[in-house]
Amino acid sequence: MIFINLSTFILRPIWEVFDFITAPENNFQWQYGSMESVQISDESMMVGTVFSSFGHFMGRRIQSTFEVTEFEANKCYGFETISGPIQLQTSYSFETVDRGTTVIVSTLVNPGRFFKLIDPIVARVTRKQFKENLAKLKEVLEAKEIIRNR
Repeated sequence: MIFINLSTFILRPIWEVFDFITAPENNFQWQYGSMESVQISDESMMVGTVFSSFGHFMGRRIQSTFEVTEFEANKCYGFETISGPIQLQTSYSFETVDRGTTVIVSTLVNPGRFFKLIDPIVARVTRKQFKENLAKLKEVLEAKEIIRNR
């Protein structure tokens, strides 16, 4: 198991950061390896919503399906794998700080048999990737005007 806990400060209002992160279609803009993510459920984003993600990790194509396990507007958002080669439990929390937002991400990764033989490398790459994802998220959100689509 790999546990990651990271945070970043983004100079944007909390609602912009929350809305951007909780829209699966934005994942490719800030998550390394993400090629496409789409919400499968018809309802608006809430606990129980299901979304699918296509991408690559360490040279392998990965398709996974996730279910939202936490959702409280501008406070928390979490999801876990319901199908796919790597099991994830990820949680984001959001706090208003000064004129911006602090985002804290915690994730528990079980690479399972998919990467069993190279566990130490997977742990290092996963931590690096999450750190880079948060840096990219900050860059994307601070660099452009976000249009609220919810």
